[in-house]
Amino acid sequence: MDLELRKAFVELQARVTDIQKKVKLTDIQTEQLIRMKKHAHLTEIMPLVDETNMYEGVGRMFVLQSKEAIHNQLLEQKIRSVKEAEDNMREMVQTHDRAQL
Repeated sequence: MDLELRKAFVELQARVTDIQKKVKLTDIQTEQLIRMKKHAHLTEIMPLVDETNMYEGVGRMFVLQSKEAIHNQLLEQKIRSVKEAEDNMREMVQTHDRAQL
């Protein structure tokens, strides 16, 4: 009986460690999203005239692009980041729910 109790405790410790790692990862992702939101706010391009051309940084050079192209790229990046964060949070919740069973 003592051996079974010890084994259950070790398994529980492993689960707690795993969940703590996932919570830390989620916190890091949340901080990244907050930074991205601030960056998006600072680089807001919507008030500019539609015909405005802008430079996009590509490696060590800059490429002249239309406002619409830049705006679409920023939206795609934002959507991808949000989806990744949602998926990671969903996975963490599912793992947590399985661990409680």
